[in-house]
Amino acid sequence: MGTHLVTGAGSGIGAAVAGRLAARGQQLWLLARDAARAEQLQADFPGSRTLVADLAVPGALAGALARQELPDALDSLLHVAGVLEPGAVGEFTVGSWEETLAVNLVAPAELTRLVLPALRSARGHVVFLNSGAGLHAPPGLGAYACSKFALKALAESLRAEEYPHGVRVTTVYPGETATPMQVRLHARLGLAYDPDTCITPGSVASAVLTALDLPRDAMMSDLMVRPGC
Repeated sequence: MGTHLVTGAGSGIGAAVAGRLAARGQQLWLLARDAARAEQLQADFPGSRTLVADLAVPGALAGALARQELPDALDSLLHVAGVLEPGAVGEFTVGSWEETLAVNLVAPAELTRLVLPALRSARGHVVFLNSGAGLHAPPGLGAYACSKFALKALAESLRAEEYPHGVRVTTVYPGETATPMQVRLHARLGLAYDPDTCITPGSVASAVLTALDLPRDAMMSDLMVRPGC
């Protein structure tokens, strides 16, 4: 039985990934920002275990996790949680920049650091859910794109550093996906939203599992997923 730590399992891609792993009989550890969310995740994924820590406060992660039981070995750490607030660079506030970078970049880096011993023990796999905006920065999403460009750099450095320890690192770049985040983004930008033109969360989850299932003689470093036709 594999053991997997998933962030963002409450909805969208994270919920789809957690659901696929649970259906395989895998052991899930799900990160929740508070006790209420942890209770909901355990109801959604019976048999799962939860860790309570707020990704919006990366500096508190070490203390929060030190007070909780952690797995001794992790087959994967799946960074799916993220925030997206649209806004032009000329209008974005310092607070919005800090929140975006905290959740999308600093927290994944810190969480990875904290569980690296468990990943090394299992020769595990770190997966970063990035975005098409992590490769091409669109107007109005500067802060989000900056956080995702930086997340790409984090993954590349981590991949090189952890190769001697047998830890694999994959970045997945989904295009527009039918998630609550996509609904909110279209509403904020005043754009029509058609889920039929988007990737389903299940299809992105399939891509993630493909990377996890790859035999040990190979590694998918970067995986782009685009809407089909």
